[in-house]
Amino acid sequence: MSTPDAPQPASLTDWLRATFKWLTDPLGHYLGKYLGIHPNYITVAGFIGTVAGAAALAFGYVTIGGIIILLMGPVDALDGAAARAAGSKSTFGAFTDSVTDRYSEAITYLGLMIYYLNQSNQTNTALPMLLIFLAFVGSVMVSYTKARAEALGFECNIGLLTRAERYLILAPLLVLNLPLIALWIIAPLANITALQRIWHVRSQFYSQKK
Repeated sequence: MSTPDAPQPASLTDWLRATFKWLTDPLGHYLGKYLGIHPNYITVAGFIGTVAGAAALAFGYVTIGGIIILLMGPVDALDGAAARAAGSKSTFGAFTDSVTDRYSEAITYLGLMIYYLNQSNQTNTALPMLLIFLAFVGSVMVSYTKARAEALGFECNIGLLTRAERYLILAPLLVLNLPLIALWIIAPLANITALQRIWHVRSQFYSQKK
């Protein structure tokens, strides 16, 4: 008699969503059903807030930028709850949310890049630029490997440093004005996470062939 496959461990994103559902669902319900705010407007508002945070970083206000970016994290959780409350949950809404998430990360790294370029007269920017590049590439590849794997029918909800972990590392360290430490953590671990996902999909592929 065959035994059922063991359930895959939930990602930190899934755990956070379940843990704070008691807060995000009522807020999303209020925004979506009673105020009539479309979930995509919440998504765009969160993105605009992140752009403001990235602009603060670019102008050298690292702590202020970090606070803004930190506050935008919970906003990102409200669009899905608002969509469920208003009965307007859609594949396009999910697509919009994913795309704005990628742009939000990219614009944050751009803000950091401009910040370090403005410091070029005071310090060597080669290392920060390299770390920003690696952090950005790793972040993109973590998302891409999952999206591509799931499009091909593989499960890919694993990894050491998903978007939630990257946010929980980057935002607080920006608030503490320690962006370089955040980059030292994210740059290698994001790329390791992408490699984890590649290996995970490879394992699934070869297990199907047996």
